[in-house]
Amino acid sequence: QLQLVESGGGLVQPGGSLRLSCAASGFSLEYYAIGWFRQAPGKEREGVSCISRSGGGTDYADSVKGRFTISRDNAKNTVYLEMNSLKPEDTAVYYCAAVPGAVFVAQTTCAMTGSRYGSWGQGTQVTVSS
Repeated sequence: QLQLVESGGGLVQPGGSLRLSCAASGFSLEYYAIGWFRQAPGKEREGVSCISRSGGGTDYADSVKGRFTISRDNAKNTVYLEMNSLKPEDTAVYYCAAVPGAVFVAQTTCAMTGSRYGSWGQGTQVTVSS
């Protein structure tokens, strides 16, 4: 059974940093592209970042470019989202999701569309407030 567990969320002041982790169990993450998504109250879910199966390809939402960094450690079966210079508008529940890398023609490709992903974690709350 594929299982993803997010951690690392919390309350942080504007300008602060957090590192989210997405740990996989029941399967080897190295065969999957991973996406991070977020959903704020009253808003639609949006793609934040994604990383290809190979790790050689990444993508970011314009709103987080230059502030967030996605990375993966296949030996630890974990994907990370380093978030710096956090803003109140980053407040949301953050989810990670997995899709087999084989669905992409190029192994350096990932997707920022939630419908491409079949396995989701339960989410972790990030609150940016003074």
